[in-house]
Parts: sequence; structure tokens; C-alpha cells
Amino acid sequence: MVTAARASRRSISFPLVGSAGARSRTGPSCTPAPGRDRHAWRAWCAGFTLVELMIVVAIVGILGAFAYPTYAGYIVRTRRTEGQVALIEAMQRQERYRVQHNTYVAFSGDEPGPEGFTWWSGAAASASAYELDAYACAGRDIAECVEIRARPGTARVDARFRDPACGALTLDSSGRQGAEGMGRCWP
Repeated sequence: MVTAARASRRSISFPLVGSAGARSRTGPSCTPAPGRDRHAWRAWCAGFTLVELMIVVAIVGILGAFAYPTYAGYIVRTRRTEGQVALIEAMQRQERYRVQHNTYVAFSGDEPGPEGFTWWSGAAASASAYELDAYACAGRDIAECVEIRARPGTARVDARFRDPACGALTLDSSGRQGAEGMGRCWP
């Protein structure tokens, strides 16, 4: 004889994700096959235990702990490449300017140069990782030698970006590449 509590338990319906309607908990997918352990089958139909879910969360956390530093390293290297490309493009503009005017031009965020000389590295100042400035090489005149510096994460550009391994990148009209940091900063 089936009690009222058992009868009501059998008639409980749970909607399944993606299904057209609700299926009964006692439907064909949760009915034990003949000869199977009825209690084990019922536990399988009940869902995941808290321990199983915590194991999954722990595994995802461990994988994330290993993946995030690698991802952050790729982001820094990508932004560093942005600064290197900006330095090379700015030096090309400097050389074109020197051919036409017989001198290089100094510029910075405070004193922008002539048309075409941008003081940021990306498409717009707010989206850039580096602030550029150009000045005369140490002990030389601006007409003879120019050095362009790309400083990461200043107040005028993306201030959140940091590159502790390399710091500011430099390129001068003699082709010398440099960096403040000790990392491998230029290819």
C-alpha cells in the first residue's frame, strides 16, 4: 500500500532546461532498470552533492591560478609591442621631417609637435599604453640626433598599465634601442 506522502513525492514534476515542458521525477530516465540497486539509482537522479561541487570549484580555482599569470604576461608583452611599434613609426616620421626641414622635432604631451606627431602609442590617448616624447640626444643638438621615449602607464594614457620588467622604452635616430628595466625588452 502506498502512503499519501509517497504518492505525492512521485507526482512532483521538475522542469528540465531546454525541454518543452516539465517531466516527472519518476519518468523513464530515473526509473531503475530491473536488477539495479534502487537506492543508488535514486541518488544518481537526485543531482550533485556539495562535495562534488566543491571539488569542481577547487579544480577550476587551481587551473585559474596557473592560467592567470600567463595571461597577464601575454597582455604586458602585447602592450610592450604596441610601444615598440609606436617608437618605430614616430622615428620614421622624424626621418621624413628631417629630410624636409633639416632638423628633427621635439614633442611631448605638454608640447605636441607638428601635425602627424602623436604623443601616444595607440589609436587614441585614453586607449594607449605608452606616452611618447622626443628630445635631443644627450650632449647633441636636436638637428643632429633625436631620442624618442615611450613611458608606460602615465596619467595621460592608461595609468593602470605597468611594465616593471622594461619600464620606459627608447629609440634614437642612430638606431639604438634601450629600456630602463633589465628585461628582454626588444626583439
